[in-house]
Amino acid sequence: MHKFGMVALIGPPNAGKSTLMNTYLGQKVAIVSPKPQTTRNRISGILTEEDAQIVFLDTPGIHQLRGKMNRFLLESAWSALSSSDAVVVLIDAALYCAKPHLLEKEIAPLVKPISESGRPVLVAVNKIDRVKEKDKLLPLMARVAEMWPEAEYIPVSALRGKGTDQLMDRILSLLPEGPPMFPEDQISTAPMRFMASEIIREKLFYSLRQELPYSTAVEIEQWDEESRDDMIIVNAVIYTSRKSHKGMIIGKQGSNLKRIGTDARKDISELTGSKVHLEMWVKVREGWTEDPGFLRAMGLGE
Repeated sequence: MHKFGMVALIGPPNAGKSTLMNTYLGQKVAIVSPKPQTTRNRISGILTEEDAQIVFLDTPGIHQLRGKMNRFLLESAWSALSSSDAVVVLIDAALYCAKPHLLEKEIAPLVKPISESGRPVLVAVNKIDRVKEKDKLLPLMARVAEMWPEAEYIPVSALRGKGTDQLMDRILSLLPEGPPMFPEDQISTAPMRFMASEIIREKLFYSLRQELPYSTAVEIEQWDEESRDDMIIVNAVIYTSRKSHKGMIIGKQGSNLKRIGTDARKDISELTGSKVHLEMWVKVREGWTEDPGFLRAMGLGE
C-alpha cells in the first residue's frame, strides 16, 4: 500500500511551520528567521519515502494585520486548505504558556474556517522545548482540546525533532492511497530561481533590523546555466519601498550587501550543487507593498 497526499501547514506567524517542513525533508526548503511573517509565498516541500509521498504546503502566518500585501498573504494561506488532504495547525506553546490570552486572540479565529474545510485536523503544540514551566503545558493542551474537540493534538519540538515521529505517524494515517506524483529526488515544486530569491530574502531578514526586512522584496532577473559550464550566473534585484532604506541595505562602502551576497551565494551553491556567481542591485520602488500588480508578479497571493 502506497500513500500520496498534500498536507497544509497552517498557523499564526512564527509558529514553526517552515521549521517543521524543513525538519521532515532533512534540508532547508523554506527560509526561516526569528522574525514573524518571514514566509510570504505558499511553498511546497516533497517528502518521498518507500511507502508514501507527502507534499507539505508551508503557508504564510495567519494574522490580523491590514494592507494589500497582508491580504495577499492570507489568501495564500487559506487557499492551501482547498488543495490539502489534511491540515496540521501549529501553535507556539512557549508563547501561549507565557501569554494565555493570546491563544483566544490568535487561535480561536482559525477554528471555524479550518473545521468547515472538512479536512482532518492535527494540532501540533510546538516549541515544547522552550517551555520552562512544564506544568503549564497541560492547561494549554486542555484549552486547545476545548477549542478544537474534533482535532488530535500532539506536543512537538520541530526544531529538536521531539514528537515529530508521532506526528508523522498520524499524518500518514490520514492520507489516501495513491502512487507518487513526483520524482523521488525532487524536494519542491518551486523553481530553483524562486528558491534562490528566498535565500537572499532570508539573509536580508538576518542582516536588517526591526521592520526594514518587511519593506524588501527580491526578484531574480537572470538565471543563466548556459554561458558557463562550471558556474550558474545569477543577477538579483532587491526592492525597497523607501529611499532612506537603500543605504541601510547596501551598508557602508557596500559592506552589508557584500555580506548578504556572500552568505546567499554559499546557500544557493549548496542548493544547486554548482558554483554560483551572484550579483545584486538595490532599487527603490515606493509603495510596492500596496501595488497589486507588483505583488502578483512577486508570486504573492493566488
